[in-house]
Amino acid sequence: MARDISRRHFLKILGGGAAATAAVMTGCKSKSDSKAADEYKNQVEPPVGKMTYRTNPKSGDKVSLLGYGMMRLPTKTENGDDFDQEMINRQVDYAIAHGVNYFDTSPVYCQGKSERCTGIALSRHKRSEYLVATKLSNFNPDYHQREKAIEMYRNSMKELQVDYIDYYLLHAVGGAMEEFDKRYVANGMMDFLLKEREAGRIRNLGFSFHGRQEVFDEILALDEKYHWDFVQIELNYLDWDFANEISKNNVDAHYLYDELQKKGIPSVIMEPLLGGRLTKIPQYLATELKSHAPERSVASWAFRYAGTPEGVLTVLSGMTYMEHLKDNLLSYCPLVPLTDDEMRYLDKEVAQKIVGLENIPCNDCKYCMPCPYGIDIPAIFVHYNKCKNEGMLPLDAGDPEYRRQRRQYLISLDRVVPRDRQPDHCIQCGQCEPHCPQSIHIPRELAKIDNLIEELKVKSEE
Repeated sequence: MARDISRRHFLKILGGGAAATAAVMTGCKSKSDSKAADEYKNQVEPPVGKMTYRTNPKSGDKVSLLGYGMMRLPTKTENGDDFDQEMINRQVDYAIAHGVNYFDTSPVYCQGKSERCTGIALSRHKRSEYLVATKLSNFNPDYHQREKAIEMYRNSMKELQVDYIDYYLLHAVGGAMEEFDKRYVANGMMDFLLKEREAGRIRNLGFSFHGRQEVFDEILALDEKYHWDFVQIELNYLDWDFANEISKNNVDAHYLYDELQKKGIPSVIMEPLLGGRLTKIPQYLATELKSHAPERSVASWAFRYAGTPEGVLTVLSGMTYMEHLKDNLLSYCPLVPLTDDEMRYLDKEVAQKIVGLENIPCNDCKYCMPCPYGIDIPAIFVHYNKCKNEGMLPLDAGDPEYRRQRRQYLISLDRVVPRDRQPDHCIQCGQCEPHCPQSIHIPRELAKIDNLIEELKVKSEE
């Protein structure tokens, strides 16, 4: 594939996040997949008027505990960026009817179309019925320039069809203070945003965090100067105690949450399911969870965990399908907080067992994309983890199931990842690695999987 492929063109080929993930799941299909499908088919309608709300202590906003993440929108086809506006409208209408009032987007989500799709759906409702959050996603050095950054900010209002933004975020800070200074301070953007907040065009100003603890501490200390209204952090029962163990450049969620609590800053939660990883846990763990609460989905445990701490303002979920939306509404209409024993069970038992699997900590966020050589990095990692979690990864040639697993892995990989996007095309250029919020050593992991694939191919020819 051409080296100068554009991000938009590549993502057109790749397709929508949810559709791509769904395709990956079919590649290494298991009993847990069909059980999950049955759960959605049999789910009851969530009640109206039962949403749990939290009050922002900074602004007094009454915020739904379930927030709608507009990062993975439904598409009309499995492969493409032809977003299904009619379905987006239906799901937004359903969410609002059931009490959801927080909608989170960004100029870079959904190949740059999320804000427009969100604006179309929300503009059909009274402005008082919803809170909209978007971001200054000026990752590209061209947008470090003050004029370009301001252009991005103003374009967000245009796309969202609003004259003020309820929650505005500095997007994905945490890599280094030098980068923070270039994106927001040296160009005068923080001064500009503070004036916009003073004028009421920004109602709440905060940041989303991925990165190192020392950077978080330094940016949080700027609260004395900037008076952060909220902070968006990654929180789930795996990251609570094990984020740093999984990746040395990540920070355990309990530290982030506790530091925000000390300053009275509410937390907005992202990745309650770790990009779906906490719904694709091994079958024996899923069975354990179901034995504790047969009427609840596996996902509901993660959502109740993320929503239980009182300092959490809202929990974001990218609900591509109506079934996802309904299931999450059932978790928060109303929230039944986890007991101390249930919290400990998830923290100390389930999370510990998941860490022991040594999966690649990919959340399928696609921040690493596009690869200049067309490699479908997230699909490769999701497929690998899925097969490993279900015990279908062919690792031991002495295993009686090895031949079957070897054949199944190779066939399923070809089914979900075209040959020209598989890991053997990686030249170890490393362009993807700095963009990974989980600090995965992407070229190294691709090389490991490529070696496994080559070994399996050789074995199949013997």
